[in-house]
Amino acid sequence: MSTAEPSSPARDRPSGPAGLEPKHTIPAIDRMMDVLGVLERREAGASITALAAELAVPRTTVYRILNTLQAHDMVQRDPGGSYRLGRRILRLAAHVSPAAVDVDLAAVAQPFLDRLSADLGASVKLSVIDHEGVYVLAVAQGRREYALTVAPGQRMPIHAGAASKLLLAHLPPDQQAWWLSRPLQAFTARSITDPKRLRAELARIIRQGWAQDRGEHAPSIHAYAAPVVGREGRVVAALSVPFLLGTAPDRMEQMRLAAIATARAISDTIAS
Repeated sequence: MSTAEPSSPARDRPSGPAGLEPKHTIPAIDRMMDVLGVLERREAGASITALAAELAVPRTTVYRILNTLQAHDMVQRDPGGSYRLGRRILRLAAHVSPAAVDVDLAAVAQPFLDRLSADLGASVKLSVIDHEGVYVLAVAQGRREYALTVAPGQRMPIHAGAASKLLLAHLPPDQQAWWLSRPLQAFTARSITDPKRLRAELARIIRQGWAQDRGEHAPSIHAYAAPVVGREGRVVAALSVPFLLGTAPDRMEQMRLAAIATARAISDTIAS
């Protein structure tokens, strides 16, 4: 004889999502969305036990839901057993129609990236941060000789590179501390792997308002990055311009100032 599962928020609510009657929804998907909703609120993640307790759903049910979501890269499990939102959610978000949300960051930024790339002849990237690290959301390819090739969807280390350091610098203290507690890989002799030194670097980035990469991820690749600020006044992305070691100082300064100005223009557009 089968045993009925205890009631859960998804099953007990009088109407379905967006006011739909329960008979027009699928309970299993409702429970899945409840799980994602908890993970959305808990940036540090949640264990199966914590999710089961908060949602009043059997652990076996939560386990099956998480296994399914993990198979589709919608959640990820850290070594400590906690689950967080997965990187596929970010990829899906990048393709949401502008009519569906207040701001489609990639769509808003792309004309600015294209214009900056055309003006400089250099490649330009727009990067964001999630629970796996830094993700390149949008790019514009440079056409000038020696312009570096960039591609959307790339994953970058959290501590090495101009955009990465800028995004890390603007994280809330608890999130920043979590990243700094993890092993920091040395990619080159210039990679900052000591948490104390990295904290000092992040504080300097906050003070000056921009970040610089002096060959921290690849010896011959340098970059400048500037913050894109959202409507709530927090940094939501980093605009960066990579260039080769040996670039003339006046050209480097042109790139730095252009990156700052373009990031500010994107921020103003988001705010308007």
